[in-house]
Amino acid sequence: MSGHKMQGRVRWRGLIVLVLLAVAGGLVYGWMDYQRFVGTPLMVTAESPSIDVAKGSSLRDVVALLHDQHATASRPLYWRVLAEQLRVAGRLHAGEYALTPGMTPRDLLLNMATGKVLQRNFTIVDGWNFKELRQALAKADKLRQDGAALDDAALMAKIGAPGEMPEGRFLPETYAYVKGDSDLDILRRAHAAMAKMLDASWPQRDKDLPLATPYEALILASIVEKETGRADERARIAGVFVRRLQTHMLLQTDPTVIYGMGDAYAGNIHKSDLTTDTPYNTYTRAGLPPTPIAMPGKPAIDAALHPAQGTELYFVARGDGTHVFSSTLDEHNHNVACFQLKRCQ
Repeated sequence: MSGHKMQGRVRWRGLIVLVLLAVAGGLVYGWMDYQRFVGTPLMVTAESPSIDVAKGSSLRDVVALLHDQHATASRPLYWRVLAEQLRVAGRLHAGEYALTPGMTPRDLLLNMATGKVLQRNFTIVDGWNFKELRQALAKADKLRQDGAALDDAALMAKIGAPGEMPEGRFLPETYAYVKGDSDLDILRRAHAAMAKMLDASWPQRDKDLPLATPYEALILASIVEKETGRADERARIAGVFVRRLQTHMLLQTDPTVIYGMGDAYAGNIHKSDLTTDTPYNTYTRAGLPPTPIAMPGKPAIDAALHPAQGTELYFVARGDGTHVFSSTLDEHNHNVACFQLKRCQ
């Protein structure tokens, strides 16, 4: 074999080795770059805390959406390889998904494959009235407003409770929802939760309560809810009202008067308000008001069904969030003079 042929073969072999090395280097670099992609968190900003994937979207559409939100560099091939590696290709669900700090492409794909959509929370606060509940629902983020244009009666019919007065019928609690849910969905769940809780609690009530129905218990609980936020006073205040009902005394509770005033209440209650008759004025009308005056929480309902025993018939606010209780009118008048008129002797 001539020297020229030998040199040619060596050169070819050298070129092949260089090509193979280059290919191997490219593969190693590509693999390392892919691993960096897999382990690098997405870019999450306050302006784009989630991604909303429409029905029928492909993985390429998802990547494009992430790129538009500056959450990732546009690497459709890497996303495709990762989806195949995770065995989720073709199994991604539509919906809104949270983009949280530290989330990687792997995390997002797994969430989309399992349909782990972004959940938000809506809290019904103990003591809200129905008007306040509707106002809060109207401001809830990403909650469809199907009931906003309905009056109270139409809304109750829409959630499956036709003819019911809405006040007090919704259990204060935190309810999770996802984009696409509506205000009516939350109201249905809260209404069902209150009904279930009352059904379970009513049979366990104390004996000889002056309450004929669970609804009357709900009314009393709403008054207790508005009178105090202190756990150590609820049963005691409920006891006062129960004894008043048993002895046919007027309840004489300001929160019912305020509720009956509606929008006329401007933050202060006057003596003339106490003598102006409304269906909710417990200074002018005996017994319970016709409906609850707020949404009572479970602790207030428990207090109404299990009031504290005793002889107390009166209480007055100290001005610090607590109350002082008494069993006689003379004691009560002294407490009023001391804690409200500041004429302690």
